[in-house]
Amino acid sequence: MKPVSISDYRALARRRLPPFLFEYIDGGSYDETTLARNLADLRAVTLGQRVLCDVSQIDLSSELLGQRQPLPIALGPIGLAGMNARRGEVQAARAAEAAGVPFCLSTVSACSIAEVRAGVEKPFWFQLYMIRDRAFMRDLLDQAQAAGCTHLVFTVDMPVPGTRYRDYRSGLAGAGGMAGALRRAAQAMIRPGWAYDVGLRGGPHSLGNVAPILGPRSGLEDFFAWMRDNFDPGVTWKDLAWVRERWTGPLILKGVLDPRDAVAAADLGADAIVVSNHGGRQLDGVVSTASALPQVARAVAGRLTVLADGGVRSGLDVARMLALGADGVLLGRAWAYALAARGEAGVRHVIDLIGTEMKVAMALTGSTRLSDLRHAISPSD
Repeated sequence: MKPVSISDYRALARRRLPPFLFEYIDGGSYDETTLARNLADLRAVTLGQRVLCDVSQIDLSSELLGQRQPLPIALGPIGLAGMNARRGEVQAARAAEAAGVPFCLSTVSACSIAEVRAGVEKPFWFQLYMIRDRAFMRDLLDQAQAAGCTHLVFTVDMPVPGTRYRDYRSGLAGAGGMAGALRRAAQAMIRPGWAYDVGLRGGPHSLGNVAPILGPRSGLEDFFAWMRDNFDPGVTWKDLAWVRERWTGPLILKGVLDPRDAVAAADLGADAIVVSNHGGRQLDGVVSTASALPQVARAVAGRLTVLADGGVRSGLDVARMLALGADGVLLGRAWAYALAARGEAGVRHVIDLIGTEMKVAMALTGSTRLSDLRHAISPSD
């Protein structure tokens, strides 16, 4: 199948990846109610079609946090993304660099900060969780700044990991030891392309950034155990001030749904927030990003940059997020599916698709600049 949409890339990723990896990317927490809401509520946003407007020149460029770029998007952080393709985070970072958009590396990536930095010409963003071991956090921040990482995306909606049934059913979670390893190996064998390219040639299979503290226990079997044991459920706004003091570049807080938290982030001195429910992977049953975004954006209008993620599967969805009040959009599953299906070429294609589809959406709403989309919501909504 020749992919022409992000949905096509999802289908190809399902065919290529071992089930335990596909279910990890694709799934949400508990009954996945919020995951479904993210998709449905964004698709329900009604744009107003306009006619007889001069849309011969459409400008998709934007300035996000001091960076001029051709599209108002960034590749958001995804844990274990490097297992989707051989040294996958390096491939994705190269695709983002070629497109002129930011790439954000996850704390729990397969490839380390140093490896990704060696694979690209320009610095990237780094994502961090609040970890009990503050010395280790300081070390990660030092590594990121030494590598020239320009922006810190601090994820604040994960004091404890959400319960994801799919990961238990697939054997990625709750299946340690030899039995778990054999179960995952059996799933890899039914995906020979992945088994050869990633399983055999794509090592080391470890959590590159946390390997120094995990040591020999840095493989997949310790992924969830490490998160459960090391994430800090006692984190407060005072702890975030600790991060603000130690990070000299732009600070982005990811995981905000409540306007009061958005205001607190602005008061703290954050440069941006990401309106997000972690892709429906944390507290199931909370509101979708599309539902929360307008009120949050109004609460901090002019005080900081508002980014959003959750349910974006097309350039039309990016346009909808901008119409709802976002200044920019983080792509998540969209680029992970593409990476799994076709590696760097797939990620480049998805970024191109986003741009092409955005131009169509803007032309049909009579918008020639991104700011015009703020007036593109249908009056009936």
